[in-house]
Amino acid sequence: MDLGSRPSPFRLHYGFSLGIALLLGIPVEASQDHDHPPSSGDGLELRETQLEHVISSNGWTFMQDGMVFVTFNRQAKPMGSTEFGSQNWWMGMASRAAGSGTVTVRGMLSLEPLTLGGDGYSEIFQTGETYKNEALTNRQHPHDLGMQLTMAWRLPLSHRTSITVAGGPVGEATLGPVAFMHRQSAAQNPFAPLGHHTLDSTHIAKGILATRVDHGPLAVEGSVFHGGEPDEHRWGISDVGALDSWATRVWLRPNAHLALQVSHGFLKKPEALEPGNLRRTTASVSWLTESEAGFSAVTAGYGQNRRDHEASLSDAFFVEASHRFSPHVIYGRFEAVDVETGLLLGLPEHTGHAASVLALTVGTLRDLP
Repeated sequence: MDLGSRPSPFRLHYGFSLGIALLLGIPVEASQDHDHPPSSGDGLELRETQLEHVISSNGWTFMQDGMVFVTFNRQAKPMGSTEFGSQNWWMGMASRAAGSGTVTVRGMLSLEPLTLGGDGYSEIFQTGETYKNEALTNRQHPHDLGMQLTMAWRLPLSHRTSITVAGGPVGEATLGPVAFMHRQSAAQNPFAPLGHHTLDSTHIAKGILATRVDHGPLAVEGSVFHGGEPDEHRWGISDVGALDSWATRVWLRPNAHLALQVSHGFLKKPEALEPGNLRRTTASVSWLTESEAGFSAVTAGYGQNRRDHEASLSDAFFVEASHRFSPHVIYGRFEAVDVETGLLLGLPEHTGHAASVLALTVGTLRDLP
């Protein structure tokens, strides 16, 4: 087949976005959770973004967190497009004492099926998931309305040791770094990493059971979950499937500023249009320091996908950072990612051939009065 008339992914491309970010929180009687990452065990997901707290009189503790980006996005043609859209999510959590432990219910919602549409938003070199039964290329898929619905129970065994069990129809597998929208180093960046499907795409698993053991600065996690990516029906959870995949992850938090993780997992047929299974291995390190004026956060991570029907590997590496000095925020991300050239060139089948892409994202925000 002659590829000469097709757009080549090996040229320099650019993207530009102009946006407004709205932080969703409860301004009254609120305090900030500064744990990095939280080690309370109320949920298996290690989060870095700050949650707003309100404690009610009936023994329940309610928390919420959220973000809305309203963006003008211009990505270079012919691979990209120009469009308006909104990336957004909201998370709520309620917890209370239950016997000797703590029970936590967590829900996370997104209106991206409405604000972005079924094919998401333009992002050059991005791949993953489908739209109208075709592979999405040069676009980032929208998140489902239900991004998470889980319940967890944490039981302290001593002052240094605890065990947590969790599960639900939609949750986060114990694989990869903290999901990009919850990392302080990326929280103000409206765009998903190009390596999302090599690092943290299992933050939405349609069916999951998980457990975690904390002992001092060390945490060991394991989960079984549905390995298939969410389907195109973004408004429901009818695609909850068999617990056919597994993952394990180890966290080390030597001090309040530093967190390291390594993880490995098996995913059964994650992509609807791609044959076979894959094994994923990731490692990451995050650093966070906070002050009255703001914070500085840096995350570096590496991921590798090994597909059982191909002899080749695909790798992704990133370094990202955010620095807030109120009322300003500056952020950036560098990535080196293997992308499947056949998909980007419009070939009808997965060829397995990959090429490396280097990407740099920089941005700034300013709080309005």
